[in-house]
Amino acid sequence: MPFLPIRVLVIEEQPFKRLIATRLFQDLGCEDVAAVADGAAARELLARTGPVDIVLCSLKLQCTLGLSLIEDLSRGGLLKALIICSVYPANLHGALDRMLSMHGVKVLGYVDTPVRASELGPLVGGFLEWIAVRRTDVSSSINLKWFTQSALKRAILENEFKVFFQPKFNLITGAVDSLEALARWDNPSYGLLSPADFLPLLSSFYLMDDLFFTLFEQGLMVWQDVQASGRQLNLAFNLQAEQFSNPQLVARISGLIERYQVPASYLTFEITESGLLETSPAVLESLIRLRMMGAGLSIDDFGVGFSSLERLCQLPFTEIKLDGSFVQNLDTNAANRAIVSSTLALGAALSMSVVVEGVETESQRQSLIKLGCVQAQGYLCARPMSANRLLSWLDSQRASINNV
Repeated sequence: MPFLPIRVLVIEEQPFKRLIATRLFQDLGCEDVAAVADGAAARELLARTGPVDIVLCSLKLQCTLGLSLIEDLSRGGLLKALIICSVYPANLHGALDRMLSMHGVKVLGYVDTPVRASELGPLVGGFLEWIAVRRTDVSSSINLKWFTQSALKRAILENEFKVFFQPKFNLITGAVDSLEALARWDNPSYGLLSPADFLPLLSSFYLMDDLFFTLFEQGLMVWQDVQASGRQLNLAFNLQAEQFSNPQLVARISGLIERYQVPASYLTFEITESGLLETSPAVLESLIRLRMMGAGLSIDDFGVGFSSLERLCQLPFTEIKLDGSFVQNLDTNAANRAIVSSTLALGAALSMSVVVEGVETESQRQSLIKLGCVQAQGYLCARPMSANRLLSWLDSQRASINNV
């Protein structure tokens, strides 16, 4: 039996179901499993013994409102994650997940009672994966916050920041016609760091333009290598909304694409939807100038930023990237299917291409094809890769398509 350093609290009013859940957690190897009958007993126990990692309970407890109990425990820092012994409509699951995450609680999943081992095992495994990522993120944040502006500038000048690429691919054929350029920091002390670790720091020190142009030049050089190998691929680069207010942005972009002889029609610039809530005249002018050069403009993470359809129609975008959260559970989540379908229809009506992000499984690919989606991005095709690996990956990917 594996040993898992996990503390669990089972809250279940019916003795038989409480016993089954307790034994299942113990069989999974959880270090410390406690069980109580109601919310009052849970509060008393945790006040004496301290916090737990996972709470398993219903949100329909008779003696106390389950939601109120979880909110109270989260405010006291007494639990990290929750398994809910109730099954609700899919749209309510999403709302519950979001609300509880605001209280700092991770919802691992929903199960029927009595609980079965086949359901509980994957949820405990999911907790272990989540907590490992969480600890890594916290560790990185604590260490990196001590970097000064001058240290970050030096890291940019010494080319510690590298461009990585993730393909956008055709769901039907598997062919790749575009690459998104992503940032990674090859830090001498901490290794390869993801954008979540360093972008907030760079933004706070007003170094986002420095990072962008470093990655942009690297990307243009890679485009030349790709072109020389006989391929024609588009490149997409990310920009924050406030960067478009820089009056020198478009001129610098224009100068670099002229130097590296890359036609603007092979370039797309992505901006997140949330950054478009307020669009100044300067931002709009930069967007228009890029489009007049022939570059494409993509609205990223579409569907989570609450911008209006009117604003979308007013801005000169050529592509919509639908946020990956809407790809989850397409087979069972009617709301997500409706969002994907309506976004595809919107893109067609506005003459914009639609790319669905976060595609990781064959099941998702098949579901998206049935909905009429053609372009996607995600781990199903490839994870982000270094420039050194890109050309060999493109060779193997093209060979695999030709052999089908």
